[in-house]
Amino acid sequence: MIVFKAAQEQVLAAFQSVAGIVERKHTLPVLANVLLRKQGTMLELTTSDLEIQIRTTSELGGGEGPFSTTVGARKLIDILRSLPAEQMVSLSVNGSRLTLQAGKSRFTLQSLPAEDFPLVTESADLGPVFAVPQKTLKTLIDQVHFAMAVHDIRYYLNGILFIAEGRNLTLVATDGHRLALAQAALENEVPARQEVILPRKTVLELQRLLKVDDSPIEMRFAQNQARFAFGGMDFVTKLVEGKFPDFNRVIPKNHRNSLTLGREPLLASLQRAAILTSEKFKGVRIEIEPGTLRIGSSNAEQEEAMEELEVDYAGDAIDIGFNVSYLIDALGNMGTEMVRIDLQDGNASALISSPGMPGFKYVVMPMRI
Repeated sequence: MIVFKAAQEQVLAAFQSVAGIVERKHTLPVLANVLLRKQGTMLELTTSDLEIQIRTTSELGGGEGPFSTTVGARKLIDILRSLPAEQMVSLSVNGSRLTLQAGKSRFTLQSLPAEDFPLVTESADLGPVFAVPQKTLKTLIDQVHFAMAVHDIRYYLNGILFIAEGRNLTLVATDGHRLALAQAALENEVPARQEVILPRKTVLELQRLLKVDDSPIEMRFAQNQARFAFGGMDFVTKLVEGKFPDFNRVIPKNHRNSLTLGREPLLASLQRAAILTSEKFKGVRIEIEPGTLRIGSSNAEQEEAMEELEVDYAGDAIDIGFNVSYLIDALGNMGTEMVRIDLQDGNASALISSPGMPGFKYVVMPMRI
C-alpha cells in the first residue's frame, strides 16, 4: 500500500509541523517515531514525548486506508530535507518495512507497531473554549518567554503562567530576578477564571508553530492538561503543578521617578557596554541625572566602557546596577519605538514598559556593582 505520494515540500512541511517535540534518544523507542494513521485519503500524523502530544491531518495522496504504523521521525525528515523541493516522494509499506522513493533514490526504513504508540488521554474536566488570533498569542509569548527560568529547583518557574479571566488573557514569566507580563483581549468573555502553568518546552514549541496571522487558536484548560487547536493541529500538553508566585506584589507601583527614551539607542548602548562586562558578572552601572543617562561597565582586566545618552528627565539623581543581559532581553523583544523606565531609587526594582504596548510590563531587580 502507498501511504502517501506528494511533492517533497508538502510532505516535509507536514512532518516538520509535528516533529519538534521528538527526541532522538528516548527510553521508549516508539517515541522517536511519528504515528501514521490513514483514514480514507487523509493521513493523520501524531508525535508525543509523554508530556506533549501534537497531531495534524494532511491530504498527501496515496492509497486509501484504514492503515496505521510508526516510522522514525528524525530519519524521515533528514531524508526529505536532502531531496529537491519539487520532487515527488512516495512511502509504501511491505510488512514491517517502509520504502521511501523519490526519483531514482530509494530508502528502506524500519517501523514499529502503531498499537505500541502511547496516546494522551483527554482530560475529563476541560474548561470552556476561548480564542485569540494566532499572531496575538505569538506576540504575547515573544514578549515574556525570555524571563522563564531554566532548570530551576522551583519547578513552577520553568514555564509561563496563563490566566484567562473575563475578556483578558495574561501571560507571566519570572526566574526570580526579573518578571515579564503581557496582556491581550479575548474575543469572548471567559465565564470563570482559568489559570495554568505551561511547561517551558510547550511554550517554545507553540512559539515555533504559531503563525503571524489572524487565524484563531482555540484554548481549553483543565487541572492537569491544556489543549490548543490551530491551523488544523491539535496540541495537548501536561501542565506544571504548583503555585505560581503572586506577581502583582512584585510589580512596583507609585514610582517617584520616570523617564521615556528611544528603545533602539538605549539597546545599542547597553549592547556596547555589555562587551566589557565579565563573563560571570554581567553587571552594568546606570547613572541618571537631569538631562543625562550614563551606562558604565568594567571587567577583571580593568577595561572600561562608558555610554552617555541625552534624556528628558528632571527627577532624582539615581545610581543603580543591573544584569545587562536582563535589560537587553526585554528591550530586544519589545519592538516599539519608545521605552519608559520607572524607578524609585538605587535599591528598588525598576519597571520597564512602553507607550506603544499598554499590556506589557517588565520588572528587573537591581544588582550590586
